[in-house]
Amino acid sequence: MNVSPRPLAQSILGLCLLSLIMALVAQYAFGLAPCTLCYIQRGPFVLGAVLAALSLRCPDWARGLMLLAGLVLLINGGIAAYHVGVEQHWWTFEICSAAEPAKLSVADLMAQMEKPVQVRCDQPAWSFHGITIAGLNVPFSGLLGLITLYLAYRGGKKT
Repeated sequence: MNVSPRPLAQSILGLCLLSLIMALVAQYAFGLAPCTLCYIQRGPFVLGAVLAALSLRCPDWARGLMLLAGLVLLINGGIAAYHVGVEQHWWTFEICSAAEPAKLSVADLMAQMEKPVQVRCDQPAWSFHGITIAGLNVPFSGLLGLITLYLAYRGGKKT
């Protein structure tokens, strides 16, 4: 199965942009506040979209750029799996932990009150029958990455 790099890049660009739009709609239209790991998971989608757009502009580099995009999306699946582990309390993510110093002065408490509330990574903003948004991102990003790697690799082979 040979796939031309152009339709693959267009598909990846569209899916990455759609994923980012869906995350923004969930955040701003439905009020689902993202945690630090949620923001981190958006980065590979941005990078994947940029790599796909670059491959459309530079056809000579398209195969390599799409292989890189596939790798980035596969890594995002790993980040999402880690996020699921934090949500399920299998392990912790120190940036999102609720550990506070034992002794706080009044000045420290006042400073804490002026900071925006940080959303915890171990408390999902949404779930459906125990499946969270990060849980949905694991197969989505992982499979999208694997399919992109496969098609970009096969697209460069002459048969």
